Amino acid sequence: MIAAPEIPPEFSYAQDTDTRFSSDTDFSEDPDGRSTNSAKGKGGKKGKKAAGEKGKGGKGAGRINGHHQENGMENMMLFEVVKLGRSAMQSVVDDWIESYKHDRDVALLDLINFFIQCSGCKGVVSGEMFRNMQNSEIIRRMTEEFDEDSGDYPLTIAGPQWKKFKSSFCEFISVLVRQCQYSIIYDEYMMDTVISLLTGLSDSQVRAFRHTSTLAAMKLMTALVNVALNLSINMDNTQRQYEAERNKMVAKRANDRLELLLQKRKELQENQDEIENMMNAIFKGVFVHRYRDSIAEIRAICIEEIGVWMKLYSDAFLNDSYLKYVGWTMHDKQGEVRLKCLTALQGLYYNRELNARLELFTSRFKDRIVSMTLDKEYDVAVQAIKLLTLVLNPCTHGMNELYEVLTPEDCESVYHLVYSAHRPVAVAAGEFLFKKLFSQREPEEEGAPKRRGRQSPNANLIKTTVFFFLESELHEHAAYLVDSLWECGAELLKDWECMISLLLDEPLPGEEALTDRQETALIEIMLCTVRQAAECHPPVGRGTGKRVMTAKEKKTQLDDRTRMTELFAVALPPLLAKYAVDAEKVTNLLQLPQFFDLEIYTTGRLEKHLESLLRQIKEIVEKHTDTEVLEACSKTYHALCNEEFTIFNRVDIARSQLLDELVDKFNRLLEDFLQEGEDADEDDAYQVLSTLKRITAFHNAHDLSGWDLFNSNFKLLNTGIENGDMPEQIVIHSLQCTHYVILWHLAKLSEGSSRKDDLVTLRKQMRAFCMMCQRYLTNVNTAVKEQAFTILCDLLLIFSHQMVSGGREHLEPLVYSPEDSLQSELLSFILNHVFIDQDDDTNSTDDEAVKIEALHKRRNLLAAYCKLIIYCVVEMKTGADIFKQYMRYYNDYGDIIKETMSKTRQIDKIQCAKTLILSLQQLFNEMLSELGHGFDRSSSAFCGIKELARRFSLTFGLDQVKTRDAIAMLHKDGIEFAFKEPSPQGEGGPPLNLAFLDILSEFSSKLMRQDKRTVHMYLERFMTFQMALQREDCWLPLISYRNSLQAGGDDDTMSVMSGYSSRGSSIRSKKSKPPAAATAGTSATKRKLPEEEARQQQERAMNYAKLRTNLQHAIRRGTGLMEEDEEPIVEDVMMSSEGRMDDLNEGMDFDTMDIDLPPSKNRRERSELKPDYFDPASIMDESVRNMCTR
Repeated sequence: MIAAPEIPPEFSYAQDTDTRFSSDTDFSEDPDGRSTNSAKGKGGKKGKKAAGEKGKGGKGAGRINGHHQENGMENMMLFEVVKLGRSAMQSVVDDWIESYKHDRDVALLDLINFFIQCSGCKGVVSGEMFRNMQNSEIIRRMTEEFDEDSGDYPLTIAGPQWKKFKSSFCEFISVLVRQCQYSIIYDEYMMDTVISLLTGLSDSQVRAFRHTSTLAAMKLMTALVNVALNLSINMDNTQRQYEAERNKMVAKRANDRLELLLQKRKELQENQDEIENMMNAIFKGVFVHRYRDSIAEIRAICIEEIGVWMKLYSDAFLNDSYLKYVGWTMHDKQGEVRLKCLTALQGLYYNRELNARLELFTSRFKDRIVSMTLDKEYDVAVQAIKLLTLVLNPCTHGMNELYEVLTPEDCESVYHLVYSAHRPVAVAAGEFLFKKLFSQREPEEEGAPKRRGRQSPNANLIKTTVFFFLESELHEHAAYLVDSLWECGAELLKDWECMISLLLDEPLPGEEALTDRQETALIEIMLCTVRQAAECHPPVGRGTGKRVMTAKEKKTQLDDRTRMTELFAVALPPLLAKYAVDAEKVTNLLQLPQFFDLEIYTTGRLEKHLESLLRQIKEIVEKHTDTEVLEACSKTYHALCNEEFTIFNRVDIARSQLLDELVDKFNRLLEDFLQEGEDADEDDAYQVLSTLKRITAFHNAHDLSGWDLFNSNFKLLNTGIENGDMPEQIVIHSLQCTHYVILWHLAKLSEGSSRKDDLVTLRKQMRAFCMMCQRYLTNVNTAVKEQAFTILCDLLLIFSHQMVSGGREHLEPLVYSPEDSLQSELLSFILNHVFIDQDDDTNSTDDEAVKIEALHKRRNLLAAYCKLIIYCVVEMKTGADIFKQYMRYYNDYGDIIKETMSKTRQIDKIQCAKTLILSLQQLFNEMLSELGHGFDRSSSAFCGIKELARRFSLTFGLDQVKTRDAIAMLHKDGIEFAFKEPSPQGEGGPPLNLAFLDILSEFSSKLMRQDKRTVHMYLERFMTFQMALQREDCWLPLISYRNSLQAGGDDDTMSVMSGYSSRGSSIRSKKSKPPAAATAGTSATKRKLPEEEARQQQERAMNYAKLRTNLQHAIRRGTGLMEEDEEPIVEDVMMSSEGRMDDLNEGMDFDTMDIDLPPSKNRRERSELKPDYFDPASIMDESVRNMCTR
């Protein structure tokens, strides 16, 4: 007879020599031997207290103030125990259950305060509050006591102490339900109280309450789901036992066992119903409201837990009623929440038994999941691709018709992500692609020999990879494709034997051969797989740097290098022989030896294959003139010529023989070519050019100093200058070859002790070559000029004063500083060949690729010159002509110019500021010469200069202390420039460059407060008294600039400093007097006799002269810019005797002031000024206005 499964026994734990049960049980006696009632009696509610019993409970034994006094945790509350996380959580829960059995009101009060404290609330729920107040009232009281000064609470506080709090908090709830699952949770008291409290807290306006209670409620729900799942399993087992017993013969049937099984099934069903009621209460009271909470963390908690429920108890939760919440939330604005949706769905789609229930959900939300592969959050995009891979996984579905869940369009939207620059996205897309295209392999017969090469199962898969690569039309990104497939398809990608067979062997009968285009793609993919296996890091642009490899990875790398060397050392020569005339294929194949383990040539006795390889390379050099092929040959020789290996001598001899032939041929052809002069035909020029190309390509990677190529190339270049008809490509390659000669010579001198003769020789060659390049800057051919410019910039940088650093003082005779004429020519070249419109440089019929290539070339030219500025090879002020183009050519060169400004500022802040203001001055002068001195300040040219000044200002950053001196010098130069030229209108008119102050005001916000005063005083030195009184439209730049210097400053001090111009001191002196006095003064003025007026007029003039002298004296004492936060001395001089200032102001003649401004033509300018400059009341008091209107 099959025994019915028993309820899991209760385990006891030894702690402090006392034996305690680990959870609530139905034992007839408690640990102290007292008789207790079963929590699951038949005749009524389970353990429910009688009415009014809640208020009768006293404090439990062994507790003081509601805190435990046993197990070494005196006065330790639940919150403190969970916060420390040092005790076993089951022991903590067992102590609480013991307390609950003694007095459940006190224990529940502890639990309630635990949730309150976990929310960060300092308030405490008292026993009286618990007995007499509803949950809503308790929550309201706790909300009033909540400390809202800090937004942090335990779930969000950073630091090691709180790092594990969340996990301990969740563990406590889970263990609590697990330990109470057999009786306490069915007493209709504990769970009802907790669920009611958490539901109320989750609806609070306080984020801490809402967040903490939602997490607690969701974890409580998850624990209840586990309980419900166990009950469901027990019910099924009980039902099976009952059916088995009932199907027995009557004689063998045990009726008492049948009755016992029926009773047990009934109890389990009652418990299941109660658990479902609890789960419904939590779901409807908390989840339904909080899954759309305004806080993303709360929404994420809800979605994460519902995913757990559906996975754990799929019979109850995996249906459309619950799935819809996940589907809706996939449109959440926060990536964190969308990520939880996808991870929850992955757990469901991973289980093949659950897929049938997800068909409707998949059809409804598939499009949304596909669109999430392009999510702006990379983590979300990665998980969306992984989810689609599970949807696609044939092992998951097991039915071929379900492959059509994703349409070809859906798959294509994922395919192109294998070329993404973000590696996790690309790897996930690679896994999707691999499972979609390569999941079906030809089954191999058992016992049959393993097929290799062209007949291997991987052959068709490799072809499929080639077809996909060609269809994607991203032929320059094979390395990205290989890297994307590497983690899931490394075995396929490292089947180099199959790839070699596909390229060399004849196709099988009935098999279609690869086309030329497919062979080219296969060779490129093969090269990328070899590089990936040898280097073990992602391609450029996709990785975050080299990581430390594990021992297993290092062993795999060594094994792969050994295997690839053994294969390609044999296969490479025939491959080169087969594709010798195809430049693209040969270029890729010649890169393979760079990744070889060259020791294999010796240990594997493969010397004959090395000889074959060297012969093939020599033939390729003789056949090709393409630069890429020749450079690949040069790099291959460089890789093979490694002195550490025994093959060095053999390769070195072959290389020397090849170079001897090339140099001898070049010298012979060159001599004939120069002798023929103008009579040389195209064939002779081609022979010279092809040989020169080969020598130049090899000179890039190999030291050819022993062949003395400088004199022959210099003679060639000199002839080109004299005759002027030298072919373009010959000059370009000759310049490049001569450049290599000088660099190799310098490298040899830098490595060891150098003789004086060698230094003298290199110095002469370098200077002669620089002069030659300077002469070629005026060549009629653009390509020649660009080559000469690039080489000249490189040489000037290499042979600058910095070459002697790092212990290379012996190279000081080689230092070369360009003369002013050379600097001027370099700058002119940049202005004429870089800062040009696109249509001027290329024909309008050129395609986009040609324009992009031309732009890249111009960017390289500009970068080469900017490096000269950054390393102080040329004067920094030459950068003004570069900086002024910042706005006009922002899209093309903005990043280069901005970086140059940043680097120059790091070198010399003040000189950089002077360069910036110089660039603005140059633009201003250009505008004046074009528009004349009467230009409109609302014109596009002037607004463009002002916008450029604003951009320059932003580059100084927010740290005013660091840029203090530079900004001050910038204002100084700007002020001097504004007043430099006299007025074209004669005396009394505004200076010619006065409008530049409007541009300069863009930098006023970068001045510190005390520096604004000092700059304002410096401005006063250039102003006359009449300028201060002018209010015409042409003087608005001065008004605007002075206003920008006064903004944010000390109003009292600034008004005194500019008292003679703005009459600010008069305002303060008049405001300090009673209105009656002012009125009397006005009446007395009207009764003045002519003689008195004449006398007072003279007194006013004398007083003004005295004030002017005092002001100038004070300004002269305070004009030293930037005296380390020194306050202007004028403040001490003039604020010391306010009464004397009042007397001086009263005696001044205001009759000449014109306060009525004419209508301005520049509305934008007027709107930027302070209203005070247009309001007479802000300039003068009542008595002054009466005098002016008299």
